[in-house]
Amino acid sequence: MATTSSQKSTRQRVPASERRDALIEAAIPEFAVGGLHGTPVDRIARRVGVAQPYVFSLFGSKRDLFLAAVDRCFMRVGELMTRGAEEFDPAIAIEGATVFKAMGNAYTLALAEDRELLMLQMQAYAACEDPVIRDHVRRGYARLVQHAAQLAGGAATQEELDEFFRYGMWLNVAAAMGVEDLSAGCAWIRDELGDDA
Repeated sequence: MATTSSQKSTRQRVPASERRDALIEAAIPEFAVGGLHGTPVDRIARRVGVAQPYVFSLFGSKRDLFLAAVDRCFMRVGELMTRGAEEFDPAIAIEGATVFKAMGNAYTLALAEDRELLMLQMQAYAACEDPVIRDHVRRGYARLVQHAAQLAGGAATQEELDEFFRYGMWLNVAAAMGVEDLSAGCAWIRDELGDDA
């Protein structure tokens, strides 16, 4: 039986740029859990409704898709920093408040709501045994440092920047373990050690 034009599928072709973006978004939660080596590409493809070979037509390799997801992650961290800085007004800020604290607060709130953002960062650092990934992650991190310095209006000292990023890593580790404090004498550490404390 011949198919009439009214019976033909009305499915529209999705542009490659939209598919690419959808694959990056689908890759973030998958890589956040499984990392580079533990995440099958076909699982990401299924999330978007495409075949695995199509993924490789847009991204040359799984590593390229991973790097695109990591880039998106760093971009979101930069956006959080920007939001925190934009909400900081020194004219009405409480005593002791700084643009760095405002950026840190925005980041802390995001970690509580978006565990994938946190875990993909951790997976990116863990994958740095690959020199291509290591160079890429270093470049992304360096750009975040530069972005924070720009958001501080160029008035930040090297020590203030260093302290901001040290505290950020402290937050990452604490959030990854599901704790709020990493201080040596904090309650959960004492509880873990029990009689050995």
